[in-house]
Amino acid sequence: MRPKKTILCVDDNEQVLSVRTFLLETRGYRVIAAPSAHHALEVVEQSLPGSIDLLLCDLIMPQMDGNELVRRAKQLHPGLPAMIVSGTVNAFDRALHADVFLPKGAYSTAEMIERIRVLVARKRGPKKVLHPVGAQRPDPAYAHAAAS
Repeated sequence: MRPKKTILCVDDNEQVLSVRTFLLETRGYRVIAAPSAHHALEVVEQSLPGSIDLLLCDLIMPQMDGNELVRRAKQLHPGLPAMIVSGTVNAFDRALHADVFLPKGAYSTAEMIERIRVLVARKRGPKKVLHPVGAQRPDPAYAHAAAS
């Protein structure tokens, strides 16, 4: 069984955070729920690079908005994918640092889950082994004949 991917989910609205956490956990993700951007930043600071697979946060939050959180989190862990969701459609220009921005009402739950799946898979990288350019790969037919 594959290890669960970890999503740091951040929202100042306790009900929204609870619903998102439940939604993600029922789809097999491990969720670290953070009720504020400052709490989320502490989690990122204390985590090893690569241990968080996605930062999912609200855009409009008190003290520090989602865009600033993503900017600071990416300074600490440059490879950390981030998705910002927002209750306001016209806030896209404030979500500059996120890899994906989803305005509320403009996406379905299924679309959000699919975007999360793609971002987490992209972070993981390619599955196949890449051979260096010019490297000779053994010919399986020749190896079999030589062993006979």
